[in-house]
Amino acid sequence: MINTISSITIFVSLFIAFYLLTVRTKTKVSNYLFSIFLILIAIDTSGIIFEKINSKSYNLIIFRSTFSFLQIPVLYLYIKSVSYSDFKLKPKHLIHFAPFVLGNLLFFPRFYLVDTVDKINFLQQYKHMFEIQLNHVIFHLQFIYYIIIFLTLRKVKKIYLENYSGVSIKTYDWLFKFTATLSFIYIIALLKNIIKFSQFDIVSTYFKIGIHLLIFLLICWYLYKALNNPELFKQIDSTLKLIKNSIPQQQPNKEVLIHEQENIEKLRNYMKEQQSFLNPSLTIQNVSDEIEIPVKELSLLINHKLNQHFYDFVNSYRINYAKNLLSDSTQNKRTVLEILYDSGFNSKSSFNTAFKKETGTTPTSYRKNLIINT
Repeated sequence: MINTISSITIFVSLFIAFYLLTVRTKTKVSNYLFSIFLILIAIDTSGIIFEKINSKSYNLIIFRSTFSFLQIPVLYLYIKSVSYSDFKLKPKHLIHFAPFVLGNLLFFPRFYLVDTVDKINFLQQYKHMFEIQLNHVIFHLQFIYYIIIFLTLRKVKKIYLENYSGVSIKTYDWLFKFTATLSFIYIIALLKNIIKFSQFDIVSTYFKIGIHLLIFLLICWYLYKALNNPELFKQIDSTLKLIKNSIPQQQPNKEVLIHEQENIEKLRNYMKEQQSFLNPSLTIQNVSDEIEIPVKELSLLINHKLNQHFYDFVNSYRINYAKNLLSDSTQNKRTVLEILYDSGFNSKSSFNTAFKKETGTTPTSYRKNLIINT
């Protein structure tokens, strides 16, 4: 059973990796990194099959096992690449591959450099070998360290909310779920490895079957998302900072307060008169250019003074516009889908979520209630 699952997982992983490496796209770095991640998954999954085919390639057996050290760093770099539009691979990123190098160096004295007999003895006694145990410890310490992946996603999502108004926010939620699911699989792998070195090592085999099945389902999930969302991410500029880092420490004086209030009125009048919120790709930079208020100052006004993210600020105008269309008797023949597009949304799910957040009900229910009450 495990061989069947492993074979299917390897095939699907390599197939998607090949597609990502050959498809024409603007996000080449992201595609390359995720294809490398999938290839690493395939290598890791191939353990049992590889050992049967190459049972006498002892160095390759151990070397293959150390590729697991590369999975999380590559995933981290992938997330950085899809999050930031100006991301570039740099020499400093090589530091992320230090555990892989260290893991291999540990095997040189008593495995890579010894004769075949000693290698066989080493593998037969692998449970008690210090190098094997230390490699497992390093891998799981590495996993704990890369909790920063979640912090990166959280920061990027917040920056997006403060500067953009598009539907792409959903993609960060999905990527967070994808990473959380993968982390759950790594936790199961940790339990498997603990059991593997105990007297109940047979149980670890069932854990391995479960892990391979979950990885297969995870890859299929990614494929499904990629096919349904070809433009998966709207990347942000890495130079953008969280607004909390720009809030002045001192209390503003009377002149500053008057100036802020004037700019707020200027902003509200612009949104009402120009209806720029109907642009589904509206950014805070667009608004800044139109009303001639610096982005940093405008961001402070919306996020700090109005206590709203730019994303929610724009959506509030879109929802009010949609409510007017839904309550207009001359628009009764128009579908909710048509109305959401005319209101500046480009996703049914994001429209329903924002509408329910604002009104406490769905657009369809809102329209039905209006009809009943008239």
